Amino acid sequence: MTINTLNDVFYTVIKRQHDRVALTRRPEGWQPIASQQLEAWVHATAHKLQSWGIGKGDRVAILSENRPGWAIADFATLLVGGIVVPIYATQTAEQCLHILQNSGSKVLFVSTQQQLEKISAILPLTQVERVIVMDEAHGRKDVVHLGELLHEATLGPDAEIESIARSIQPHDVATLIYTSGTTGPPKGVVLTHGNIASNLNMTQHLVPMGVGDLCVSFLPLSHITARHVDYLLYHLGVTIAYCLAFDTLPQALQETRPTVFVGVPRVYEKVSNQVQMKAKGAKKHIVNWALRVGRKHRATILAGRRPDALAWKLANRLLFSKLMENMGGRVRLFCSGGAPLGIDLANWFADVGIPIYEGYGLTETSPVIALNVPASHKIGTVGKPLENLELRIAQDGELLVRGPSVFTGYWQMPEETAAAFEDGWFKTGDIAQIDDEGFLSIIDRKKDLLKTSGGKLIAPQPIENALKANMFVAEAAMLGDRRRFPAVLIVPNFPALEDWANDHGIPTTSREVLVQSEKVRSLYQSIVDELNGNLAQFEKLKKILLVANELSIADGTLTPSMKLRRRKVEERYKEEIEALYRESEAKAGVVSARR
Repeated sequence: MTINTLNDVFYTVIKRQHDRVALTRRPEGWQPIASQQLEAWVHATAHKLQSWGIGKGDRVAILSENRPGWAIADFATLLVGGIVVPIYATQTAEQCLHILQNSGSKVLFVSTQQQLEKISAILPLTQVERVIVMDEAHGRKDVVHLGELLHEATLGPDAEIESIARSIQPHDVATLIYTSGTTGPPKGVVLTHGNIASNLNMTQHLVPMGVGDLCVSFLPLSHITARHVDYLLYHLGVTIAYCLAFDTLPQALQETRPTVFVGVPRVYEKVSNQVQMKAKGAKKHIVNWALRVGRKHRATILAGRRPDALAWKLANRLLFSKLMENMGGRVRLFCSGGAPLGIDLANWFADVGIPIYEGYGLTETSPVIALNVPASHKIGTVGKPLENLELRIAQDGELLVRGPSVFTGYWQMPEETAAAFEDGWFKTGDIAQIDDEGFLSIIDRKKDLLKTSGGKLIAPQPIENALKANMFVAEAAMLGDRRRFPAVLIVPNFPALEDWANDHGIPTTSREVLVQSEKVRSLYQSIVDELNGNLAQFEKLKKILLVANELSIADGTLTPSMKLRRRKVEERYKEEIEALYRESEAKAGVVSARR
């Protein structure tokens, strides 16, 4: 079914009359939400927005974790012609202020009393006139409680709201999504109904799923990838189980037993690391043997077949099936997006019997540009481009895109909008290659390429991803731009490192003490030495800066979508990096930061 606007997605859900459109976690267990119930809730919320004067072009912000209330607020705003402005639940009050002020949002949905308290002080500085709280907000009479509003909802169609919703056109703006801001303040990406709908029209035919399938929604809906996925799930009839917090994901997987899993590389890294961390003693020998067996049958798995070999069946019984059980036991389709997966991690999962279908896109492209699917899959690439997009590689290697899903511009930023295009082609900022079979590979972000003082260009992401495939590495940031040689800053995976340290009699009284240990330094030197064996001479990492503090969204070293803010990392550890490069190049080794 062709989607013209996002309101078509909502009415497709309603017409299906599905008794399990979504699942929400209550103290008594997972409770289903039927399409009729969703219809009533959305219409009631749309009427409330309408009563406040919200109509076509008005901005409505959502500050919330993933939950049914997010979808209700989203659909209700779209039905009355409003523009949805998502805000990451993890963002600070100051970051929220920038988005609310810049967007000129009139209404704000917040999830909890804690979120409300976070932004209460900055609300007078914004144009927000009304606040709706999804949970109870005790003692607050100045807000509307979504629960009370939904309690008054009545079942059945609503001709008035549907008439408004059907009048919305593909060229009308649907959402402003603020970029993560890896460089400079976040910019509001303007996406129309037609932008996102055109993208959904292409992906709905590529991914084999529908009624009877179930997927856990845990990636932040403030990110376009998760938003696109949930629209697609709703449209195809896949039941969505909302997971409010990432740390409850393992429980949600066990309880809901999804058939489709969409994650980001960080999630897959955690799964791989947990397997490696638990592999001790005799179990380690079994795991290593099973992985060797899996490696021999990697091509069969990637071709979508189950190996017939007796050794593989035994490895599956001893290891692979247990890993699948940890994911709920029923997942038949694994997808990854939001950041580069890395060939080492993709290979590891193929070796345990799981092909991961990686895709690629940007907020500005609604988001999907290319996608691996079961019918057309090539590991190490991000798949073939969607058929309604044109791709071109510029002389400097940058990927240029044009097509119906490319955004209309940045909100109230004409100069930045003009700079984002070249003769009508959107400049993605990514260095890419397209092979003879038409598969797209992303090399790195153009702005992240390192150029040594000797003039050698290095793409850091593949090297960083290779390091993060090791269970002892949580984060890696390559250094060396305009320097004599490349180096790397490493944040250890401290749970794994502390287990290893205990086994080797190394004190774990503090992380600062731990990274100063000579044995720990030797461990990380051996990890880098192994990687260096696969790198060109000019790429080899000469120095390691081992740091004791994790990177985080709060300190600005990670974006809300968990991407590395390279410049912020370099700024935070400027003194240590300068000291590292003052030492002789010949003296390769590990340096530990005390903070």
